[in-house]
Amino acid sequence: MNQPPQPDSNTTQDPNAINIELSEEIAEGEYVNLAMIAHSSSEFVVDFIRLMPGLPKAKVKARIVITPEHAKRLHAALGENIERFEQAFGTIKAQQDVPSYPMGFGGKIGEA
Repeated sequence: MNQPPQPDSNTTQDPNAINIELSEEIAEGEYVNLAMIAHSSSEFVVDFIRLMPGLPKAKVKARIVITPEHAKRLHAALGENIERFEQAFGTIKAQQDVPSYPMGFGGKIGEA
């Protein structure tokens, strides 16, 4: 009878470790260029949207619903990762005048 492999007695497992499964489909990711955020007293809803030039309709590619506490943790984690990114690759240039929605999209479609 085959026995499942036993853990090495010399290795200790972190009791706080989380086994996270990432399916192949999710691992591919989705390209988005717009996020819209709404909130209530109990949750934040973040819609990640792909807006394409020349098309009047945009598509929500993912919706994430999180608690206010998790939203604050996400905010802190994004800030920390932006700092690390800029230390490694230089300052991210942000637009001075944020364009109004729909950010210049929806104009003429390019011709070839």
